[in-house]
Amino acid sequence: MCKNCITFVVPFAPGSQQPVAITLFKQNYMLPILLLPLLGTVLGAAMVFLPHRLIASSPIAHKTLLGFASGVMVAASIWSLILPAMEMSVEAGGSEWIPAAVGFVAGILFLLLLDTLIPHLHIGSDTPEGLPQRKQWQRTTMLSVAVTLHNIPEGMAVGVLLGSAMAEGSAISMSAAWALAIGIALQNIPEGAILSLPLYADGMKRMKAYAIGALSGIVEPIATLLTAWLITSSPNSVVALPYLLAFAAGAMMYVVVEELIPESQAEPHSNLPTLGFTVGFVLMMILDCAV
Repeated sequence: MCKNCITFVVPFAPGSQQPVAITLFKQNYMLPILLLPLLGTVLGAAMVFLPHRLIASSPIAHKTLLGFASGVMVAASIWSLILPAMEMSVEAGGSEWIPAAVGFVAGILFLLLLDTLIPHLHIGSDTPEGLPQRKQWQRTTMLSVAVTLHNIPEGMAVGVLLGSAMAEGSAISMSAAWALAIGIALQNIPEGAILSLPLYADGMKRMKAYAIGALSGIVEPIATLLTAWLITSSPNSVVALPYLLAFAAGAMMYVVVEELIPESQAEPHSNLPTLGFTVGFVLMMILDCAV
C-alpha cells in the first residue's frame, strides 16, 4: 500500500467484468523529483552553445566532468542505497548483508545483460557493442542508445527511494529521495554534455546536438515513475525494498566501472578527473547526510 497516494475503483476495466483499483500519486513533490534529473541533462546538453574556443579545448574538461559524475554516483550508491538497504533489513529482523549483496549483484548483471544485448556505441569508440545488426544503425543512434542505457539505473535509483518513501511501513524519508534527485541532477549536467559536445564536434548542428543530448535524459523520469509505481502498487513491497535499493546501487556502479572511470582516465592523462571524482563524492555525501 501507498501512504501518500489516493486509490479509486473503476467498476469495469475494458474487456473485463472485474472492478479495478487504480492508484495515483497525490503529492505536489512528485513532479519536481521526476523532472530534476532531466533538468540536469538539459542544462548539460546546453554546453554545446558555449563559444567554439571553449568547446575545442574541452577534452580535459570532459574527463573532469566524467570524474565528477563518477564521484556522485559512487557516493549515492553507498549512502543513498546500500546503507539504507542494510539498515532496513536489520530493522526487519533479517540479515544485514544478504539483501544488499544479492541486490547489488543482480543490478550489475541486469546492466551487463542490457550492455550485451542492445547495440550501442561508446563515446570515443568506433567499435559497436551489443548483438550484431542486420542493418547497421547510424553512429548518432548508437551513441544515444549508450547514454540512454546508462540513464536507466539512475532513474530506477530515484524511483526506488521515492517509492520507498511512499510505501506503508517504510523507514525511508522523502528527504532521501530529494537528496538523490538533486545529486543525480548535478551529475547529469556533465552527462548531457558528454553526448551533445562530441556530436557537435563530429559536424552536427548545435541545435540538433543539443536536442539529442537533452532527450537522452527522458528515460530517467519514465524509469523513476515506473519503479515508484511498482513499489507502491505491491502489497509486500517493504520486504523487497532492501533488495531493490541494492539493485539500483549495483546498476549505477556498473555504469561507473564500465564507462565513466575508464573514459575519465584515458589519454591524454590528467589528475583533474581524480579531483573531479573527489568533489562529486564529497558533495553527494554531504548532500545525502545533510538533507
